[in-house]
Amino acid sequence: MLHYSCDQCGKDLSAGGADRFVLKMEGRAAGRPAELTDDDLDTDHIEEMALLLEELEESGTEPDLPPVCTKLRFDLCSACFRKFLLAPLGREAAKFDFSPN
Repeated sequence: MLHYSCDQCGKDLSAGGADRFVLKMEGRAAGRPAELTDDDLDTDHIEEMALLLEELEESGTEPDLPPVCTKLRFDLCSACFRKFLLAPLGREAAKFDFSPN
């Protein structure tokens, strides 16, 4: 039998336990579109790619690239899911204390 517990508070979410909500999050790099120049149009990109691939093969190392996309998954109880919906970034909503006048 699978056992589920809330990833926030630890409450038992297994069968017969509390309602379980699955929260999936995905973060991606938002790159800026590149601007084309006349030099870009004159460059032989196939030749440049061939040279880069040759350099990688000769060095025998993998390029050190940052992750393009990160995916996260959480199991939450109903109370923690409601709390998340109210403050998805973990910040409370701005509260204003106005005087009665």
